[in-house]
Amino acid sequence: MKIALQYVNDSNGHTQAIQLPVAEWEKILTKLKKYEQALQLKSDLKEAFDQVKTIRSTKGKKQTLNEFLNEL
Repeated sequence: MKIALQYVNDSNGHTQAIQLPVAEWEKILTKLKKYEQALQLKSDLKEAFDQVKTIRSTKGKKQTLNEFLNEL
């Protein structure tokens, strides 16, 4: 992705800010939102698999799906 950036420098020539077109900023925000959603999904799946592993390793009566849904 090629973006036309403009750098804002102070009187000493140090970069203080970067400006970019609004359309490019919106594209970046859209991609960031997709990455955040994918990361959340990955995290949720890891938690679910960890819970399944824990349930499988415990002894005793396990709750069926119907029992779980009836509690809701």
